[in-house]
Formats: sequence, C-alpha cells, structure tokens
Amino acid sequence: MRSELISVPGDPTRPDEDYASVGLPASGQGGSIVVLDGVTPPATDQGCLHSVPWFTARLGGALHELSVSRRDLTLTEVLGHAIARTADAHRATCDLSHPRTPQATVVLARWSEALVEYLVLSDSALLIESPAGAVIPVLDDRLSRVPHATLRSAAATDAILRNKEGGFFTAAADPSVAVRAVTGALHRSEVRALTALTDGATRWVEKFGEGDWTDLFTLIRKEGGRSLIDRVRTLERSDTAGTYLGRSKTHDDATVVHVEL
Repeated sequence: MRSELISVPGDPTRPDEDYASVGLPASGQGGSIVVLDGVTPPATDQGCLHSVPWFTARLGGALHELSVSRRDLTLTEVLGHAIARTADAHRATCDLSHPRTPQATVVLARWSEALVEYLVLSDSALLIESPAGAVIPVLDDRLSRVPHATLRSAAATDAILRNKEGGFFTAAADPSVAVRAVTGALHRSEVRALTALTDGATRWVEKFGEGDWTDLFTLIRKEGGRSLIDRVRTLERSDTAGTYLGRSKTHDDATVVHVEL
C-alpha cells in the first residue's frame, strides 16, 4: 500500500479547517481514509465557544479511531457515533441547535481483504479507480442542486436549506444526519486506488473545468496532490474578474489524500 496526504490552507494566516488521516490497523489487513472540510461560519454568533478546527479535529479523530477499531459498525454507524461523541464534548457549554454550530463535510472510506466501503456527505469528493483504470466519482450533489439565489443569503440558507429536507446536509451535532450520506461498497478486487478531496482541491474540475475526474486522478497519480493544489492556486489568482469563482472565496483550504491499495 502507498499513500499520500497533503492539506494547504487557503489563507496561511488562518488555521486550516480541513482534517485528513489515513488509518492502518495493526493486523495489516485493511485501513481507512478520513477527510473533513470544516464549514467556515459567518462572522456572527454561532452559538459555540469552539473554533471549526477544534470541531474537525475531534470529529476527524473519532472517525479515525472508530473506522479502524469498530469494524462491526457500518460506516453510517461510525459517522453517527463520531458525531454524538463530538457533540457530547461541548454540549454543556454550547448551543448545538444553532444552525451554524461547527460542522463539516465528510469523506470516509474503509477497506479490508474482502471489501472497500465508502461514505460521502456534502460536497467533498471520493474517486475510486478500478484495476482497469476507470475512475468513478462518488459525490453528494445536493448542495449543487440548491438554487444559487437562496445560497446568496446566509440567513435563508440556514433557515430553509442547511441540514433541512430538500436542502443539503453536513456533519454537525445531530447523529441522525449520518443516514443522509451517500454510501456503498465494492469487492476489494474491484478497487486499485482511492482519492479523497475537499472542494478546495476539486475546484480544478468543478470551478475551472480544466479536466474531468479521470484527468484529475491521473494528475495526482503522476505529479502528486501538491501539484494539483499548486495548479488550483494559479487558476484562482488568475481569475481576477470572478469568471469562474463567482462569489466564492478566492482561496479555500485544499486537501488531497491518495491511497493505492
């Protein structure tokens, strides 16, 4: 097995709100990937004393531990347990019902000698490569289907779309959101490699249209995750008119985890 992990903050003066890990059980018979993209809140009261990096470190740490130690749990159950554990860590001090309580997107993959399981919640991405070289993107596209006019208002987004039926879902403080994730499993023989990315890295495809998912996967395999992020940064700096980024922040935290099984 070979793995690569890189995460680059969108603003070097601010903490990276992404989280990433690769877990390998002592048995040597499998492992897991965890990638989170913390949701940056508006500069208003969010009902919580803690930062987004505080939240992603705890949720990511719980997912890392549970995904390799509790193989009796499905990935949906792993996510539910991890959300509950993280919520309990600040339930006594914070308003967890606030729509902007710290939250994150989730990519979780786990493999054994027999299976490769996967889970995606919100707009981070998982790419699965077959032995023949076909690249399958696993995406939760609910956020992309939300009316853009509604997303321009943080208040409207929080009131009618964020973690609401007909909107989109993130991992915040409610464990039941785990059942909303996109999940599945493949025979181990059907998977050669996995790549998990936050949307700061998927901009190469989704914002700038520099290639498709297969092109992105090939770039990472040949040149590494750092090369992809460097290319995204160059494209971001050149988009001075906002032609591709629109109202999005110029630079976003970008994380790439690539594992060849």
